Amino acid sequence: MLTEQQKDDELWQIAKARASFRWNLISYFFVNAFLVAIWLLSSRGPGSHFWPVWPILGWGLGLSLQYFHAFHGNQLINTRKEYEKIKNANY
Repeated sequence: MLTEQQKDDELWQIAKARASFRWNLISYFFVNAFLVAIWLLSSRGPGSHFWPVWPILGWGLGLSLQYFHAFHGNQLINTRKEYEKIKNANY
C-alpha cells in the first residue's frame, strides 16, 4: 500500500509531466508557424520544397511520445498494478 506522501509524490510527478507537455505543445505550434512563415516569405515559386515538414514531423514525433507518457504511460506501464495482479493470482 502507498502512503499519502507517496501518492502525493506520484501525483506531483504526473502533474509536472502534463504541464511540461502543454508548454512544449505551445512552443511546437509557435515555432513551426514561424518556420512556415519563413518558408512562405523565402520560397521561390510554386515548386519550392516545403522544408518545414522535417522539423514539424521530427518534433511532432517527440511530442506525441511525451503526450503518451504524460497522459497514458502511467496507466499502461505500472509496476505496482502488475505486482498486485500477480499477487492476487496466487503465483
